[in-house]
Amino acid sequence: MFSTVRRFIKTAILFLFTGLAYGGWLLYRREILGIWPTPHQVSAHSHLVAIGFVMFLILGVALWMFPRPARDDDRYRPRRIEVAWWLLAPATALRFVAEATGPAEPGGWHGWVIVAAAAAQFVGFALYFHTMWPRIRPVGSQFREKKGEKF
Repeated sequence: MFSTVRRFIKTAILFLFTGLAYGGWLLYRREILGIWPTPHQVSAHSHLVAIGFVMFLILGVALWMFPRPARDDDRYRPRRIEVAWWLLAPATALRFVAEATGPAEPGGWHGWVIVAAAAAQFVGFALYFHTMWPRIRPVGSQFREKKGEKF
């Protein structure tokens, strides 16, 4: 397992435990104090777990497990995957902080931070999958499929 894969997976674990802690805090507030989470707090928690944990884990494992880039592949560049991480990780963290603190008013700076973070997440995912697309290919299985093997 190489360093970029470890970075994605360790980031996933960090987001998971942050999400669990934040979820526990929201649960305590709801069940003990009677304070229900706002839609922004629910979104913040969801993004920590769904994007921060689940997607980072998927991205790391895909990077690790997919076939090596073909020799003629000009799209896959490890540096692009690193740039995707640098877009996704800070944007996910920033989105969490901005949504957890909630916008004071519609159209205020909180809202613009949330939208900018979401845009950075979109660009990060687009760059990652653009770079990884050629690695989604058969490696040996196409020959077994031609022989009629089902899997």
